[in-house]
Amino acid sequence: MADRIREIVARRLEKGLRDPRLGFVTITDVRVTGDLQHASVFYTVYGTEEERRDSAAALRAATGMLRSEVGRQLSVRLTPSLEFIPDAIPENAAAIESALAEAARRDAEVEALAAHAEYAGDPDPYVKPRERDEDED
Repeated sequence: MADRIREIVARRLEKGLRDPRLGFVTITDVRVTGDLQHASVFYTVYGTEEERRDSAAALRAATGMLRSEVGRQLSVRLTPSLEFIPDAIPENAAAIESALAEAARRDAEVEALAAHAEYAGDPDPYVKPRERDEDED
C-alpha cells in the first residue's frame, strides 16, 4: 500500500500542480499505519531553504487534492490521510560525510606519528628462559 501511494503521489507531482511555489520535489518514502488510516509521505526538495519552505507550503495546500487522487486510484474503502514530512536524508548525508572526513584526517595524523615512533622499552619485551649456571645446581 505504501509503495502504491508513493507512486501515485510522485506521478501526480510529476504532472505538476498549479502552485508556483512547488519546487523540484522527490518522494523518498511512504509509511502507512497498521490500520491504513494515515500515510506519512517523506520528501526532499532540491534547492535553497526558501524553496524548501515554499514547497512545504505548496504540499500542505495540495494535501486534499492529492488525497483525493490517492483514493480514486487505490479504490479502497477508506482513503488514508496524508502527512508530508521533509526527509532529513541530505542533512544526514552531509553530517556523515563530515564525520568521515574528520576520521580520515585523524587517521592520517596517527599514521604520521606512528611512522617515527619508537618502542618505549626493550625492543624485545618478552621474557626468555634463563640459562642455568653449573654453580646453581
